[in-house]
Amino acid sequence: MDKETNTGISLAIDRLSDEASYQKLFHAYRDEEELPSTKVLKELVDLCRAILFPGYYGPARVCRQTIHFHTGVLVEQLHTLLSKEIYAGLCFADPDCPECNQAALWSKAASLSESFITTLPAMRDILATDAEANYDADPAARNRSEVIFCYPGFRAIVNYRIAHELYRLDVPYIPRIITEMAHSETGIDIHPGAEIGHHFAIDHGTGTVIGETSIIGNYVRIFQGVSLAGEKLPPDECGNTIRGIARHPVIGDHVTIYSNATLIGRIHIGDGVVIQGNQWVCHSIEK
Repeated sequence: MDKETNTGISLAIDRLSDEASYQKLFHAYRDEEELPSTKVLKELVDLCRAILFPGYYGPARVCRQTIHFHTGVLVEQLHTLLSKEIYAGLCFADPDCPECNQAALWSKAASLSESFITTLPAMRDILATDAEANYDADPAARNRSEVIFCYPGFRAIVNYRIAHELYRLDVPYIPRIITEMAHSETGIDIHPGAEIGHHFAIDHGTGTVIGETSIIGNYVRIFQGVSLAGEKLPPDECGNTIRGIARHPVIGDHVTIYSNATLIGRIHIGDGVVIQGNQWVCHSIEK
């Protein structure tokens, strides 16, 4: 490395180490604290899949005689790992974390993990309707097993259902990480805050976007490239972005939205409406 190159690198290091450069992008955490781990969260999602869909994921030799044992083992693993990740998320979200009560945070994390696990039976029930809806919607599907094991739309829905329950429990960061995992794998972007009813089907799905305050009814089917987008709101009197306002569409029951349609703003789409492909919809539609 010549002297000129070495000088340039040294200057870059000096600038990158300047507090004015990094102060808005720096997280100071205490000793032994870890941030939420995407690697561990992938394990958690896999554990949830093994619990929710025995035989498709997890222990290969699970049967009716051993399912209670296998489920118990998996749930214990899930509770341990999820408690640790929730604890990391709580620490990361707390600006006063270096001075916080560590024991209290651990207790809260364990309690939230337990609360999440109690939602798994109902989650399985609604995912069964989603698997049925995706199978019924696609003549190319040979059986429900193919939907559960292969379909990207169903994979994204599973991640969403897991993330949504954590979101409802006010678990920080982790729900969004879980839905972004599905986004990376499938191209389907569902915010964990969206509210989605039963029998939900996503056909193909690449490029689909469902925003935070979207509300989707029952028996809804959407195709690839569909966007349920938020209206851009004007800033407040101080010039800051307005947050916490419902700004995404509300979709009724038995609605079908075909490829590349964009629905924007807090509009209402009535029961049974069909939105054709490549449409830009910014006004409510009643059947």
